[in-house]
Amino acid sequence: MPTVLVVADGSWVLNEVRSALSIGDFRVEEIGDPRLVENRLEESMVDAVVVDMQVGSMGGMAVVRAVRQATDPTDRPRLVLLLDRSADAFLARRAGADAFVMKPINPSELRGALGRGPALAEEEE
Repeated sequence: MPTVLVVADGSWVLNEVRSALSIGDFRVEEIGDPRLVENRLEESMVDAVVVDMQVGSMGGMAVVRAVRQATDPTDRPRLVLLLDRSADAFLARRAGADAFVMKPINPSELRGALGRGPALAEEEE
């Protein structure tokens, strides 16, 4: 069962992600403080990290960059950013996210973003 770490401090975001991943075989863990993500990844392996663009004092871009720098590329979890505006897709690419999903979250889009290989180029339009 794949483990998905959700980094968000908004209860509605956590509820939407939890609901979207209730269909399927995902184990969902949550962190509200983005500064704790690197420690959590050191403790045990997760398959994907879903990060709200507007989380805590760091923000989603900083979380994605920190995870990319702190993890080995061969063992890195899939990084998915939750965006507020379609214009933020540029920022997701700059941060090095593997995929992004617009809020409000479409469950099939989120599950697809977690299951595909790097697909940012496909999602540009």
